Amino acid sequence: MANSPAFSGPLPSALPPVSTSLLQHFPFEPTPDQAQLFELLHGFLLNSGDSRPTFLLTGYAGTGKTTAVSALVEVLPQLGYDCVLLAPTGRAAKVLASYTGRGAATIHKHIYRQAGHAMGEGGAAFQLLPNRGKHTVYVVDEASMIADEAGFGERGLLSDLLTYIFGEGRPDNRLLLIGDPAQLPPVGQALSPALDADLLRGRYRCTVTTCTLRQVMRQAEESGILFNATALRDELLRPTPAPKLHTHDRRGIWAMSGEKLEDGLRYAYDKFGVEDTTVICRSNKQANLYNQLIRRVIFDAEDELQGGDYLMIARNNYFWLPTGHEMGFLANGDFAQVRRVRRTEEIYGCRFVDVRLRFVDYPGAPELDVKLILDSLHADAPALPTDVGKKLYQDVQADCAAQPDLTTKAQQQEAMRKDPYLNALQAKFAYALTCHKSQGGQWGAVFLDHGYLKPEVGFDAEFIRWLYTAITRAQRELFLLNFKPELLGE
Repeated sequence: MANSPAFSGPLPSALPPVSTSLLQHFPFEPTPDQAQLFELLHGFLLNSGDSRPTFLLTGYAGTGKTTAVSALVEVLPQLGYDCVLLAPTGRAAKVLASYTGRGAATIHKHIYRQAGHAMGEGGAAFQLLPNRGKHTVYVVDEASMIADEAGFGERGLLSDLLTYIFGEGRPDNRLLLIGDPAQLPPVGQALSPALDADLLRGRYRCTVTTCTLRQVMRQAEESGILFNATALRDELLRPTPAPKLHTHDRRGIWAMSGEKLEDGLRYAYDKFGVEDTTVICRSNKQANLYNQLIRRVIFDAEDELQGGDYLMIARNNYFWLPTGHEMGFLANGDFAQVRRVRRTEEIYGCRFVDVRLRFVDYPGAPELDVKLILDSLHADAPALPTDVGKKLYQDVQADCAAQPDLTTKAQQQEAMRKDPYLNALQAKFAYALTCHKSQGGQWGAVFLDHGYLKPEVGFDAEFIRWLYTAITRAQRELFLLNFKPELLGE
């Protein structure tokens, strides 16, 4: 059943009450997959007594996940449920808020509180906040990005999220995980654990209801971007993928040579704005080259860093935001714009600059003055190289030990915790990103460069997932830069 532009017919009497309410808030005639989803949500929301009730909604680009979730968010208050909207990153939370019309937050900032500063890595210790939510549905978008390995919390983000939602005295809470199984899994993991129903049932003792949307909506079929995303999804099912991206007579997708990049970027910046345009590539080194090219050629940048530059935070930072700030902490992947550049200095073998930042994905947040380490801007690593960070730590440690008024180890450690150089913000320019860094975000225009591909290496499933994830970051227009001819169809 294809989707018509609007659903205005009589409501099917055979549908259970929750399904009927969802259909009343759904703007299209549902596909069979969507109709099944509404029926499954009826049982999920009204059944009681299940252990850790979790609904796993998976679906590919263009199958109507966001439209269905928007309808659900409207219906939940009618059923007596509160609703909390969460996502793994600030950019993903902003996208979730935009299509539901409700406020959304990052998982980290909703479930954790900072409990102390961890020495040695410039990090922080975190504890789970007490959860006062009862009879609440937690809607978590972009769940493919959620890892279950220890790192941020003591047991890993997925484990901590489940503990927070279903902790003692919270049996009536529910969790809706939304994700796209064709996207890249978390860095360093072969699969996305939050989309693995067997893992959720076995390791985490959840009662899992699953629904996968496969049928592409008619509106999506009109998009060349989503047409190609669907074709890539199908390639994932083949033993030997042979992807072809079709640009001929496909709305919103074009192949172009690198010589046309300057003209293309100027067109996109003029039409969509700098914040809604990005370049996605394969490596940090490639992203650095694009960032410097764009700053020099498009924005006539003469200084290493200047007012107006767009940055992406490259490592979590817990030092600069005041306690109780709405952002919680400066998270890896958050976007910011430089409003003012002040003093630059070189100390401890590194270069630092004082800047004022505006946070792109938090329009209500006040601007913030921070110290930024310039060395991270140009590193080919995802953040400041480990050896540079280690030497900085050792130099600050030696400096504190040499100060005559810091006579005890505790005093020296406290001075290090408060040292602005050791806690300097690490960031990268944000005009070009790797695919992993772009995940969870959407831009009006995306320029995509797959980089060097060895002639003798085929297009394996990992590359298909990379390509699928990258092209689905584009909402309206996609430009394929220097793509290999064998990747292009008609």
